[in-house]
Amino acid sequence: MPQNNLKKESPKAQKSNTIRSIIFSFLVIMCGAWAFTALSGHTNGKIEEVPISDVISRANDKNGDIKKLSVAGDTVLITLKGNDNPTQSSRKDGAGTLYDIGLVDQCKELSGDELKTCKEAYPVIEYTEPVDWFGIVLNVASFILPIILIIFLFSFMMRQVGNANKESMGFGKAKAKIYGPDKKKVTFDDVAGNEAAKQDLTEIVDFLKNPKKYEKLGAKIPRGVLLAGDPGTGKTLMARAVAGEANVPFFSISGSEFAEMFVGVGASRVRDLFSRAKKNAPSIIFIDEIDAVAHKRDARGGAGREDEQTLNQILVEMDGFDNESGVIVMAATNRVDMLDKALLRPGRFDRHVDVTLPERKDRLDILKVHFKNKPTDDGVDLDSLAAKTAGSSGADLANIANEAAITAAREGHKKITSGDITEAFERVAIGPERKSKVMNDHERKITAYHEAGHAVVGHVLPDSDPVHKVTIIPRGHTGGVTWFLPPEDRSYKNIFELKDILARAMGGRVAEKIIFGDDGITTGASSDLKNVAELSKDMIISEGMGGKAMRNLVFPSEETGYYTISTGKPYSEKTAEAIDAEIRTLSEEAAKRAEIVLKENREVLDRLAAALLEKETLEEKDLAELLKGTSLPAGAKLH
Repeated sequence: MPQNNLKKESPKAQKSNTIRSIIFSFLVIMCGAWAFTALSGHTNGKIEEVPISDVISRANDKNGDIKKLSVAGDTVLITLKGNDNPTQSSRKDGAGTLYDIGLVDQCKELSGDELKTCKEAYPVIEYTEPVDWFGIVLNVASFILPIILIIFLFSFMMRQVGNANKESMGFGKAKAKIYGPDKKKVTFDDVAGNEAAKQDLTEIVDFLKNPKKYEKLGAKIPRGVLLAGDPGTGKTLMARAVAGEANVPFFSISGSEFAEMFVGVGASRVRDLFSRAKKNAPSIIFIDEIDAVAHKRDARGGAGREDEQTLNQILVEMDGFDNESGVIVMAATNRVDMLDKALLRPGRFDRHVDVTLPERKDRLDILKVHFKNKPTDDGVDLDSLAAKTAGSSGADLANIANEAAITAAREGHKKITSGDITEAFERVAIGPERKSKVMNDHERKITAYHEAGHAVVGHVLPDSDPVHKVTIIPRGHTGGVTWFLPPEDRSYKNIFELKDILARAMGGRVAEKIIFGDDGITTGASSDLKNVAELSKDMIISEGMGGKAMRNLVFPSEETGYYTISTGKPYSEKTAEAIDAEIRTLSEEAAKRAEIVLKENREVLDRLAAALLEKETLEEKDLAELLKGTSLPAGAKLH
């Protein structure tokens, strides 16, 4: 994940900046006040008010103390003898202006020698026109500031328009991430497991490396490769490995990134993406979660929709490829059934590669990859962990390895131990231990018999998986957990195995009923009952494992768009009633078998519950000893 280089200021730094701003603002205000005062021509000294007539008399007296007078507008500046700093006086005499008094008028009408003689007679008289600096600055500011404001607003508006143009120009550009030869390469060596998928994709790599070899034989390079599989199985990693092996640019984009609220943007981004890929040919375009823009058009309807225009553009671009373009489109989805048929026909996505959940050997290889750079204790058994994690994806296994490292760090271990891995597996599979949840003695007893009921029924029934672990410590949303682990990976389950799963799921509720009576059953079996209902329904409508009336009948999924008017489901009202009846039959049969097993093995049930109350958690070796002496009653047999 890219890191943000912008550091957020601490509260202390923010407070310091605020204080500096206040001080700076105060200084600006003070400087402005000083400038205003200086330009106004005012002084802060104390002014002594005297009549103008006294000033004139003292000025005309050659023995007086006035050295010089300066007239500046309505102000007379008086300079005393022995002091070069003038004293400021306002002309407020009732006689009128200074000119009327005659201080300056004495020489006003004279010229030539008479003016010279007059000035010699009155050497203290001096008149200067005042300069109003404040007014000048105010006038200049009133003219310049509006111009500066207009220029600033115009520049701001132009920047906004420029940014909008840049955004609009990039609106139809594809947001694909590019992984070129200069980036960190991913190869098939970095992808553990899925050997069959690797083999299929190896040919794609050879197509990109040696296209002439196939063209000489008249073979056409596949235009598209569809990677299908469950979430977390490594479809994106597999696509990057193809690009890394072929050493070609890899354009990666998600299907949802084509979508926008504006119609036509998605199609524009498709055109831009394919154009860039052709310029960098040979190259690979990878569209993750392509079902986001490639839904069946007959199922969704609405001609002119944004997603339909995007899909149509993808179809057009793939049709426009020639054999020498050197561009291969790869896409990933976990919903192949939802894709439009036009996308899957030959000439578009020619190759379909199934990226399946890893088998036990593959899981071991994946775990070795994820634990390779993690310090582990000598007692860590990754093969045992691989056996426990049947049905887990590569992403799940990576999460377990990461959680194991976190657990080891939290516990202060220098190396990852077997206990850390077990805790990580259980945390990922079910949830963390809720050690803060406190149960009273009665609740602990109910939980112990509930989990013991699951374990005994699962152990006795012949087609059930072996019991691996039982605990009454709350985990996640459960009050206790009973694990059943298959001895090996299996691709199929028969009807006997599925019915044993239903019976052991009902074992907890039935055990509560046997020990505490009909009024003593609790809500602790709610998740078990839900699982029984869902599995029963799936057996009937998807696997054809109902009773005689429903055997070998399956019904289309509700997502295919086939609905009946009466029920809003892909089957009629009468069929819905028959399905409900079949679900009830399977549930009742499972409960009856569980009850027969527990009543026959009551002593083992009590013994196991007592051990759980004492130890809280029982491992496989403890269970093997406690479950000795169980037997399968005839009424619980299916075959």
